[in-house]
Amino acid sequence: MTSPSGFSQKTVNLEGRNFSLQIQKFDNGLFVSVTEGANKIGSMVASMATGPVPITTTIIPSKSESLFLKLTAERISTRMHGIALISAFTKKELELETAKALMSEIMGMIDNE
Repeated sequence: MTSPSGFSQKTVNLEGRNFSLQIQKFDNGLFVSVTEGANKIGSMVASMATGPVPITTTIIPSKSESLFLKLTAERISTRMHGIALISAFTKKELELETAKALMSEIMGMIDNE
């Protein structure tokens, strides 16, 4: 569901786990929140694509989801040619297939905006 303000949200059930995906679009980038369970800010990565290779930094470190956060942020910033802030709060570590499915859902939401 997308609102006129550039905010969209979706709930996804993967392998018996419910994830809330929220995207806030800005003129120069996106903020993406992935939460499992309660709506919380979790680990956070920022990526900025102004050249051929995005610049990525960790704002709030993750014990287990750092690769998912980094890859998602870099993919979004490169596609948008701007800034991507990605936050993820999960109850337990993401399996590879769950991470792939979440990234696919996020990219689909971005493409539909």
